[in-house]
Amino acid sequence: MDHSLETSRHKCAACFRQFNKIEHLVDHMRTSFHSHHEPTCAICKKHCRSLDSLREHLIGPLPKQECRNIFATRGCKFCLAILDSSYSQRLHQERCQFSPVNSGLLARFANLGIRDGSTIIDSGRTRGSGAIALACKYVGGGSDGSLDICAKVCLVDEGENVIFYSYVKPIIPVTNYRYETTGIRPEHIRDAMPMKQVQKKIQEILYNGGEKARILVGHCVEDDLKRLQIGYPSVMIRDTANYPPLMKSSKLCNSLKYLAQVYLGFDLQNGIQDPYEECIVAMRLYKRMRSQVHRKESYPMASDPQNKNNFAIWRENELQRMSPEQMLEISRSDYYCWCMDLRT
Repeated sequence: MDHSLETSRHKCAACFRQFNKIEHLVDHMRTSFHSHHEPTCAICKKHCRSLDSLREHLIGPLPKQECRNIFATRGCKFCLAILDSSYSQRLHQERCQFSPVNSGLLARFANLGIRDGSTIIDSGRTRGSGAIALACKYVGGGSDGSLDICAKVCLVDEGENVIFYSYVKPIIPVTNYRYETTGIRPEHIRDAMPMKQVQKKIQEILYNGGEKARILVGHCVEDDLKRLQIGYPSVMIRDTANYPPLMKSSKLCNSLKYLAQVYLGFDLQNGIQDPYEECIVAMRLYKRMRSQVHRKESYPMASDPQNKNNFAIWRENELQRMSPEQMLEISRSDYYCWCMDLRT
């Protein structure tokens, strides 16, 4: 018997992991949730669980040599795409990098004056289409100053226009202003907008003036909502902290600073940070993930009722007769891919 052929036959068509027995490959496919929505090497077509894993495959300590060589001349270091030529790669990478100068971010900072402690921006727009990004800054409360209290909030739309930006009057005494990272002083929040008024304004924006909930983008945005004491449908939340393709290979969360630097080529400033910048970075990450082109499927989620029997135990004999490619065809994702936001 040619053992090399048998080993090849039990090779996962997605991650290329090899198994001695076909039943082990079936078990792997049953629990791996491989799909066409996973980050995939454009050269060898290997599926990776996250972009960090794909980056390791291409340029990590032990990359696949063929893929590394091609990526070195034609790969974008930000979105990990492979271009037709090194010239195309240079042009693409320049557009792919988020430059605060080229994007006009610094100019918008200056024009809006949002570095000014007295600034409150309310566009008055509570209705619109597209996603909304939210970010907050927290001062400390409690005896040791470790309790997070929202003291500044920002919301921007998909065009990166500020819809609402304000300091927030804390609901309990502040014991640590955390000035080194927040830039907030007592005078900034002494006469700031009360929390209830801020909550009402944010809810008006998120619920589109009472018409329909909008997609909410942010980094650890569910924590922001919790501290703002605002409930929101989880199906409408797009959190860059726990989106599988943006997480570490270890399935832990990446920091927003890391994601901005590695996938946008943008350095979030050290020291005092403004929620406006964080909104822009989160929105850019969301739009980049949303713009990915994946094969359209009628029922793309493993949790869809139509897919509940794809790898059912009672189909074991049938599954063992399938090729690895056929098993990949019926495998579905265990997370909602943001590319589907453009199809709804």
